[in-house]
Amino acid sequence: MAAFGHADTFIVDVPTIRPHVLAMATMYAQSMVIVRLTDADGIEGVGEGTTIGGLSYGEESPESIKSAIDTYIVPVLETCDLAQIGATMAKVARCVRGNHFAKCAVETALLDMAGKRLGIPVSELIGGGRVRDRLAVAWTLASGDTGRDIAEGEEMLDRRRHDIFKLKIGKRAVPDDVAHVGAICKALGDRASIRVDVNQNWSEAQAKIGMAMLYDVGCDLVEQPIAGDDIAAMARLSGAQAVPLMADEALRGPRTALRIASAGAAGVFALKIAQSGGLFAAAEVAAIGAAAGIGLYGGTMLEGAVGTVASAHVFATLPELAWGTELFGPLLQTEDILREPLAYGDFSLAVPTGPGLGIAFDEDKLACFRRDRTAPTLYPVAAGA
Repeated sequence: MAAFGHADTFIVDVPTIRPHVLAMATMYAQSMVIVRLTDADGIEGVGEGTTIGGLSYGEESPESIKSAIDTYIVPVLETCDLAQIGATMAKVARCVRGNHFAKCAVETALLDMAGKRLGIPVSELIGGGRVRDRLAVAWTLASGDTGRDIAEGEEMLDRRRHDIFKLKIGKRAVPDDVAHVGAICKALGDRASIRVDVNQNWSEAQAKIGMAMLYDVGCDLVEQPIAGDDIAAMARLSGAQAVPLMADEALRGPRTALRIASAGAAGVFALKIAQSGGLFAAAEVAAIGAAAGIGLYGGTMLEGAVGTVASAHVFATLPELAWGTELFGPLLQTEDILREPLAYGDFSLAVPTGPGLGIAFDEDKLACFRRDRTAPTLYPVAAGA
């Protein structure tokens, strides 16, 4: 039995290397909720809950994630055998509705703890274990400036860091967005895969026109062009357009995955552990997609190192991952909070092989970037943090 010992939940604010422009917000820093759980034997597990732009993306914010964990989830953990992850998370689910991001952070910490206790990577605790040690990783070109995005893409290709690029569009008129994408496809497309993410910002009529135009300029994939709750419209678009539609915000766990698959509303699933409600739930979403013949893509909430590694452990177990991943979150931040940064290279990310998540914090940086920090500020901290 692994009795509860201690919990420490706090928010970390790390600046981004450049403004990250999305349809719903522009990010200058990423705020991550870090969860550190310790059992009565002193074994620690860590997790992360991260969303995009506060409440501009979804229903959870860093502040609400921390509050849900501290106020409602930790008291449940105090009554559980933390070694029994399935039973523990089932009890959490009975006591706490929704709050997928908070639950994912806690489940990640429990899996990290279990892996350390058993001396095996988290990937070996999911499904049949890992089938790959490296994951192809996309980079998002999101400055909004065509010339700058092309130069950034060229740099990534020269460094052999990324040859998959996703463009954030949806803020401008459809023809202007398509012109932006077309110029980048022309400059980089013969050496890279170019995709776009509209973040639900088009109407169905705009998406019908925009997706056809994007296909004509060489775009490979269109992510969530319309509202995620309009599955009927997604199905109409998927059936009529040559460029695949990828479901993202529409996916809220296995039940929504089944509805989307049954309706033929997407050609690709963007798998996200937080949006799904945890690592096990993300694996279920992947299984539903694979059974329906839907392509799989390893998505991100722009998590830092902890959430990125947790996602990598799940994605490493998937038999098919045709569209790669976008686990670049730590690379978007000015500082790495790990003692040894994640290994990116040759257009991919190496999945750690150590026990649990296989990572360790740089405690000085972690203390510096904590929102409730008492340590001296040794590194640049986000304005207003």
